[in-house]
Order: sequence, then structure tokens, then C-alpha cells
Amino acid sequence: MKSRPDAVMLSFDEPLANDLHARLESVLKRPVKRLHGVVGMRRAYRLAAELVDTDTFLLADGDFDIHPAFAPDPEPLSEDLAMRVWKAVNPATEGTYGYGGMKLIRRDCLRNVGEAVDVLAALPGSVEFSAQVAGTTRFDQSPYHAWKAAFREVAMLTRGCEYGADPDTTRAQIRAWSAPVGGRFTPWVRRGAADGTAFARTLPVDSPAWQRLNDPVWLRARFGTLSQEQP
Repeated sequence: MKSRPDAVMLSFDEPLANDLHARLESVLKRPVKRLHGVVGMRRAYRLAAELVDTDTFLLADGDFDIHPAFAPDPEPLSEDLAMRVWKAVNPATEGTYGYGGMKLIRRDCLRNVGEAVDVLAALPGSVEFSAQVAGTTRFDQSPYHAWKAAFREVAMLTRGCEYGADPDTTRAQIRAWSAPVGGRFTPWVRRGAADGTAFARTLPVDSPAWQRLNDPVWLRARFGTLSQEQP
């Protein structure tokens, strides 16, 4: 096996994905493999594990904008760690946390991921959150993408953070998403946060309907209905 981990971008329909992929390759100074347009988030993650030739690999979302000076920590994952997450700047809240950040994942753990609404929260093993900021999550590329990001994240936070964050931190993150202070399409971020809260409050935590958050067809259809009215 190669000593340096492979890198993969997992994209779906993000307008800036091609540019952000090229920037990843430039900053990381290596080819970055690309998996694009796979329907089903759990399936996409598992397929990403089959693209690589190393035991661990770097994973970036299609809206991840890497900082020019970012250099991943070369420290390998310890045996009990399934994933390391570097923080990303949220352009709407201007805060930083793990949402949308760069990840180093153990390939075998991803092949055996369990069931969770946030798919990577079900990796078999613990997760390490690095204090280092790796880039910015450019989810605010269109009204739909801004709404979807806020809708999904706030719904999952309202349900309860699957990574074990304390309730005070989770409530602060929901408040920040609900009152965006920067970025683009902030009315749609605000609307997405409100819709995500409402969605979460209608469902029991074990409802199969939670998986709609990972269904791009359902999300597009819901946004299409909502977008008949400007937020």
C-alpha cells in the first residue's frame, strides 16, 4: 500500500464542483479522484471506498473550498479511530465546526458503515475532530443549495447530534443557522433552517422518513414546492 493517503471528492450537483476539484488538486499537489452524481448517500460513500488504493483516504464534499495553506496532519489514524475531521468555515454563520470539513477515513470502516441519518456518524469506531480549519463549505452556490444545506443540518441537529455534541453546543448551532450573518442567499438559509426545525418536530426519532434528508429527488421536489413563494 502507498504511504500517502489517496484523496477523493464526492460531488453530486454542486455548480462549483469542477473548480473546487481543480483547487483541491492544486493545494494537495496530487491527483484527486472524483465520484459524481451517485444517488444514495450511503451508496456513494461505500463506492468512494472502492475508488482508493490506500487503507485511509482524504474525502472532500463537492462544495468544499480548501484553504490554500492547508496541509493535512500526517499523523496516521490510531487503531480505534474511524475518521478524523478538519473544520470548515460556514459562510452563513461565519463560525467553524465539523460540518462540511475535510475528512480522513479508514476505508474498511466506510465499507462497514452502519445506519444513521448522518451516514458518517455510523462508522464503526470513534471520530476525532481536529482544531485545524481546512477550508470553507461553499454550500451557498444557489438558492436550492443554500436551502438544502440549512434544512438538512438543522433537521439533524434538532433531532439530536449523532456525534455526541452537548445540547448547548447543538442549540447554539441551530440559532446560528437560523440567523445567518454572511454568505449568499441568506433568506434561503433562514428558510431552510426554519423548514428543517419544523420537519424534525413532526417526526419521531425512529421514523423511516428521516432518510428523506439523504434523498436528492425528495429534497428537490420539496424545494420546488417551497420556492413558489420567495422567503
